[in-house]
Amino acid sequence: MKRNILGAAFLALGMVAATGAEAEIAALTVGQDASSPFMRVYGRSLPPIGHVGFCRQNPADCKRSGPKRVKMKLTLERKADLRAVNDLVNRMVRPVSDMKLYGRIEHWTYPAGKGDCEDYVLLKQRLLIERGWPASSLLITVVRDENNEGHAILTARTSRGEYLLDNKQAEIMTWNKSPYSFVKRQSGRDPKVWVSLTRPGQRQIQRTAGTSPDLIQEHLKN
Repeated sequence: MKRNILGAAFLALGMVAATGAEAEIAALTVGQDASSPFMRVYGRSLPPIGHVGFCRQNPADCKRSGPKRVKMKLTLERKADLRAVNDLVNRMVRPVSDMKLYGRIEHWTYPAGKGDCEDYVLLKQRLLIERGWPASSLLITVVRDENNEGHAILTARTSRGEYLLDNKQAEIMTWNKSPYSFVKRQSGRDPKVWVSLTRPGQRQIQRTAGTSPDLIQEHLKN
């Protein structure tokens, strides 16, 4: 009887701890529900200036293609895809800032052995598309990390939730298990369109890139 009581007590404590952790994660991004396997989106947001430049240099990689807003069926094989690509790119690319590599704050490109966080993401996205993942299920996502600094990760939308591929993490985790505050991401309808992940009216601190309105408008028209 004592064992049963103790077991129930530990289970209850574990549930409280888990609930507390989910509440803490939810508090990081206003308007997100950590109990949901999918993130909420809140209308259009300006794309990062680095992505605008990337699309100018790689227009074929920024065209709408395939079905829109797809959630990939998450089989064991597909989950293995996520792990394999995340691990491969994290091992083959050495983290170096854009300023050191290119002498500028933001320069998004496919990495050649070195790169910033967004370069990891671009390569992971391309490799997964080559493995048969729909482009609309693989969304570049801007977050604020534990130090409140801008960071880019890849969100894979699946039938069992949204998983994150991150150059700072070896593990593939669902969005609601991450330590990040979510800012915005690509739309599943058009890779050049970005959507907000924060409830309207909330102030967002965007440290990943500046934005030039004229350049953004030209980018969205093309």
